[in-house]
Amino acid sequence: MLVSSSSLMPFPPVWTADDTPPEDSIPLEFPELDQQLQPLPPCHDSAESMEVFKQHCQIAEEYHEVKKEIALLEQRKKELIAKLDQAEKEKVDAAELVREFEALTEENRTLRLAQSQCVEQLEKLRIQYQKRQGSS
Repeated sequence: MLVSSSSLMPFPPVWTADDTPPEDSIPLEFPELDQQLQPLPPCHDSAESMEVFKQHCQIAEEYHEVKKEIALLEQRKKELIAKLDQAEKEKVDAAELVREFEALTEENRTLRLAQSQCVEQLEKLRIQYQKRQGSS
């Protein structure tokens, strides 16, 4: 009975204890693993050696999957950091816009007050001018 996953392509299939894989189907090297982590070739005459080799192959597959998951998680971490940086930038931009809005609102209020005072002053000058026109 062959127990294998298609996502584990760089690694050989893992056999259960009751299976006897053909001698040429057991790879002697795992290209994805560092040299010091490579399983040592088994002694085909020893059931214990074959079992240790199979276990080592399973561990190598698990190690490969963990490395892939770590790489995916590191990529996701980079994406989240970029999103966080963007959110922080937008937050700073929003705060700056709020400050600018408040400053412009205050300037608008001041200008409206100045305009109102100018209208009052103009009205007073008109009245004075009309009085002078009427008295002459």
